Amino acid sequence: MTTIDWNDFAKVELRVGKVVRAEPFPQARKPAYILHVDFGAEVGLRKSSAQITDLYTPQELVGRLVVAVVNFAPKQIGPIRSECLVTGFHDANGHVALCVPDREVPLGTRLA
Repeated sequence: MTTIDWNDFAKVELRVGKVVRAEPFPQARKPAYILHVDFGAEVGLRKSSAQITDLYTPQELVGRLVVAVVNFAPKQIGPIRSECLVTGFHDANGHVALCVPDREVPLGTRLA
């Protein structure tokens, strides 16, 4: 494992957002959804391609809080421009479980 110092960690903007829309992404190489995530007034609405189809349906995702990196450069993924990276963990079967706060927090709150 590579160690980092506080300055390295401080560069990563991990913020809380709320999924306001989730839709299938049939053009993706691996099964994925297009998520539209609201990060509040400071960051705004961002899109992300998320390979989380094994554990979630689009309907389950709407209204859910997520943690995402919001300061990566946008990345073109097929026909969409991914503007953030929604975080998660692989379970024992290799499926991605979302990283989420366990309490309501204001949209756009940065990980402390």
